[in-house]
Order: sequence, then structure tokens, then C-alpha cells
Amino acid sequence: MMERAVLADKKNPLPLYQKANILVSMGNLDGALAVLEELKDYAPCESSVYALMGSIYKRQNMYDKAMLNFGIALDLKPSATDVAAIKAAIEKLHVPDELDDDCESSD
Repeated sequence: MMERAVLADKKNPLPLYQKANILVSMGNLDGALAVLEELKDYAPCESSVYALMGSIYKRQNMYDKAMLNFGIALDLKPSATDVAAIKAAIEKLHVPDELDDDCESSD
């Protein structure tokens, strides 16, 4: 279904972003990164693309790439809510996802 949405309007970056999110939720992190790399061509100034890439790299324990993408996301002047989320992700960069999830669910 997402493929049809992507093909229907190639200039609209939203279906590609949603496809990347779906791939992440399915655990296909490499596939999601490939989609996001393509999406950067269409939306080079979209901070959410870089923030999602940072999250994926964190899950892959590629902390340098995660930090780089979180930094780019912040440089693109996202909304205040997104800034807070990105900064929180940076602060938790070296916390394993399993522990991070446990801490969030106990709040």
C-alpha cells in the first residue's frame, strides 16, 4: 500500500517517511535507512528524517552516526517539541534500548 502511495506522488515526501517508520516498526532497520537516504534527496531540510536516522543508528549501536544525525536534525531548527525529543535521545544515546524502554514504561 505504501509503495502505491509513494509512486502516486513522487514529490510528496510523507509516504516515504511513513514507509521508513513502518520498516522500523517491522525491525527492518537497513531498509528504513535506505528509504531515508532516498528521502534526503526530496526533503534535505527536514529534521525529522535525520532524527529518525539517528534513532535507527542508535538501535544499531552506531553512536557516532546517531550523534551526527541528531546534530544535523537540531541544526535544521525543528519545532520546540522535536528539539526536546532529539535532546532527550542524545542524552540517552549510550543507554541500551531495552533499558530505555523499561524506564519509560515505569513513569
